[in-house]
Amino acid sequence: MKIISGLYKGRTIKGYDIEGTRPTQARIKESLFATIQDYLEDSVILDLFAGSGNLGIEALSNGAKFAYLVDNNYQAIKTIKENIFNLNITNCEVIKADYKEVLKAKKKYDIIFLDPPYKTDYIEKALKLIISNNCLNDEGIVICESNFLDKIVYSNELENIKSKKYGDKWVVILKKI
Repeated sequence: MKIISGLYKGRTIKGYDIEGTRPTQARIKESLFATIQDYLEDSVILDLFAGSGNLGIEALSNGAKFAYLVDNNYQAIKTIKENIFNLNITNCEVIKADYKEVLKAKKKYDIIFLDPPYKTDYIEKALKLIISNNCLNDEGIVICESNFLDKIVYSNELENIKSKKYGDKWVVILKKI
C-alpha cells in the first residue's frame, strides 16, 4: 500500500496481508481525504480498528497534529509500529486495546475513523460510546466504513454530511451537531 498524498506521499506501508483486515483501497482513500481535507489541519485523530494504520498515517501525512492508532490484533499492532518506525513518525501513539476501552477513556478527538470487521455491529456500538462519552470535539467528524449502509446506525446528535458507495463498500461521514 502507498500513502497517496502529503508529507509521506508515495511511501509504502506494510499490512495488506494482516488476517481479518481489509485495507481501504487507494481510490476510496483518495476520494475520502479530498472530502475531509478541511478538517485535517492540526487535528487529533483516532483510528479505531486501525489494521495497518493506513488511515491514521494518511491523516498525519496530510496535516493532522497527532494520531492514536488502535487495534486489538497483535499482528496489526506489530505492523503499525513497523510502519511508523519506517516512516519516522513520532506524532502518534499505538494502542493495543479493545475499542470500548479506548472510547470509555473520554478523550476528545477531531476525527474518528471507524472501519471495523464487516460482520459486526461495532459501528453502532462505537457511535453510541462516542456520543455518551463525549469523545468528539465540536465540529468533529466520524468516518464510517461498512459493506451495508444500514449497519451505520447513529443518534440525532450526529448528522450525515456525506454518504458514498464504492463498489460493495459504503463510506459515511458524520458530523457532531
